[in-house]
Amino acid sequence: MSVPPLLFAFAMWFLGTALVVWLDSRPRATFAASLRAGSLVALAAMAISTVAARDASVGAAYAGFAAAVLIWGWHEMAFLMGAVAGPNRAPCPPHVRGWRRFRLATATVIHHELALAAQLLLLVALCWGQPNQTAPIAFAVLFAFRLSAKLNLFLGVANLSDEVFPAHLAYLKTYFGGRRINALFPVSLAFGTAIAVWAWQSSSSAAPGAQAGLRMIAALAALGVVEHLFLVLPLRDGAMWRWASAAKPAAAPALTIDEGR
Repeated sequence: MSVPPLLFAFAMWFLGTALVVWLDSRPRATFAASLRAGSLVALAAMAISTVAARDASVGAAYAGFAAAVLIWGWHEMAFLMGAVAGPNRAPCPPHVRGWRRFRLATATVIHHELALAAQLLLLVALCWGQPNQTAPIAFAVLFAFRLSAKLNLFLGVANLSDEVFPAHLAYLKTYFGGRRINALFPVSLAFGTAIAVWAWQSSSSAAPGAQAGLRMIAALAALGVVEHLFLVLPLRDGAMWRWASAAKPAAAPALTIDEGR
């Protein structure tokens, strides 16, 4: 494989995100066909990850990583298209606080979280005891960062980066916290940085295949840290995905976010 692991990881993340944004910004009448096609891709990716897990070569590490990103993209597409979210699809009632707000917010995304957890367990089972663990580790890193991002949005951050947020999921914004930063955020950064450092340092003494896999995972963790930083910096990371949108998103309903939650 002639593409350096760091570049390959970045390209998969960038192109995969752009594709999901494009598919989600198309007319809703296209969602069913997109989900069917995505399901076939995800099934193929699971088969690839299973075969790649038995091979400790560099090429198999790339294949396992790519498979994990493709499966992840399918889950994200299903969430953003509204196919898998949660039983609660109503805005947060005004002035709701504390545990009730957390329960209501959890109910908006719980099906997606359970689907991701089940997918991770399936990848772990398919690759169990094999020499190439790139696919399940990469998916676990993506899951950890996604869960961390959702918790930070719930608790409150300065930058929601919601430029390409689909209008049909606008109710989710009412569950975002009104703070500029929260106590979990530095913990999330430290955790993400630790994953990146661990993967990079572990790669230095690993065999070529494992080294490539660990370096791609380190890059993925670094990208997750950068995405978290965008949550508090005065920069709009969502703006860089506007070029990938198939059409200008429809205006979302004006839903308020209670301050000081």
